[in-house]
Order: sequence, then structure tokens, then C-alpha cells
Amino acid sequence: MSEPPADLSDRYFDAAIALLRRVRDEEGAAIKAAATAVADAVAAGGRVFTFGAGHSSLPAQDVVYRAGGLALVNLLSVPGAIGVDVVPATLGSALERVEGLAAAVLDTSPVRGGDVLFVISLSGRNTLPVDMARHARARGVLVVGVTSVVYAEETRSRHTSGTYLKDNCDIVLDSKIAVGDAELADDAVPAPFGPASTVVTSALMQAVVATAATELAARGITPPMIRSGNVDGGHDWNGQVFEEYRDRIFFRHSAQR
Repeated sequence: MSEPPADLSDRYFDAAIALLRRVRDEEGAAIKAAATAVADAVAAGGRVFTFGAGHSSLPAQDVVYRAGGLALVNLLSVPGAIGVDVVPATLGSALERVEGLAAAVLDTSPVRGGDVLFVISLSGRNTLPVDMARHARARGVLVVGVTSVVYAEETRSRHTSGTYLKDNCDIVLDSKIAVGDAELADDAVPAPFGPASTVVTSALMQAVVATAATELAARGITPPMIRSGNVDGGHDWNGQVFEEYRDRIFFRHSAQR
């Protein structure tokens, strides 16, 4: 068996770094707008939610109950569609095409007008993320879409409206990921490989959270941050934050209206 090219890992890192630099350079205004929306919601007593289906749930989860993150970020869960823990894993992909699912989830969730919801979908073409954005906005929720805009140019929408996630949001963060989410190719490998969407989208989400925290501080509001439980005093600190904001944190309690 032949050895893989010595520079393959370098090529992947170079591709990911190039994407991160492009997002940094081109999405600064959108990151600031999303961070301001989060800061406004926190200051006004609102809450922040994140949603993503399949692998798009990974960046959504990355900012929930996270050391160094805002305590008020909650995961909006759709059973069977979050991650790949359902068997068969293909069920999650099928659920992304089910009409009415997003509305049912929102109807039974604590999300309300004045909150901020991040809807993360790489392609932005499937029914579930598009419906989630549309129904949330109809409820007075500010929606931030995190997606790759190029999919709207090179693929066909699967939503009955013919629209994409980007068309149904108040703010759009463009991850710049190419259609197919594969940064590498090799003659010996039968398909493109090396996806970078999780790396880039997680960085986008963390940039928004970091900017929101500093904006709150600039307004004279102490941002409710989570500390690592693996440093001395971390659990006690977090316990105080959780108690102070218990009416806006849902990953520790059952859903509240």
C-alpha cells in the first residue's frame, strides 16, 4: 500500500486557514450585527438559541454550556435531527425534509418574541432550517442564518417556497464553504474529501459570542460568562451565574414558557 502524500495534512490546514481568513475579512460587519443582536437581547431580558441539523448541529452545540461562552445560549433541539446519534443516521437527513416539524418544535419550545435564534445550515436548502427561520421570524424572533450562500447559486431549494435559509433571516453569516464541503482531492481517492464547514462555522459562532460579550461590557453590563469547571472555583462561579439567570437558561431545567 502506497504512503499518502506527505503534504496532504498541510493542504487541509492551508485550505481551512484560507477560509478562516476570508470569513474574517469579508464577514466582519455581519459578525458585528449578529453580536449586537445578541447583546441587545441579553440586555433586554431576552434569550439566545441555536439550531442546526446533522453536522450543522456541531457549531450550534459548541456555544452552549461552554467554558468561555455566554451562559444564556441555549440549544433548540429537534429529536432525531441533532447530530448523528439517531439510528439509522440517515433518518436525520430525512427529517430535514419534513414540513411542519419546525413549527411543532417552536410551538413546544421556550423561544419567544424578542429572542435571538441562530439557524445553522451549510446548504440552507432543506425544509427544516428554512421553516425554522420563517416560523421563528413570524413569532417576532430575530433570526441569524449561518450558511454558505453559494449553495443558492449552484443547487436547487428543497423548500416549497423555492427559497433558501439566507432568504428568510434578519442577518446572514456566510461561511464561504464550497458546494460539497470538501477541500481536498486526490487521484487515488474516489471522491473529494476534507470537509471544513465545522471548523469555519464554529469559528464564526465563537467570534459572534466573543464580540457580544465585549459589547455588553462596553455598555456597562457584566456579561454572564461560563468558566471552566476544571479550574479552581469554576463550579461555584457557574452555579452563581446559573442561579442569577435561571429563567433564561434551559439546558439545566425543563423547558419554560
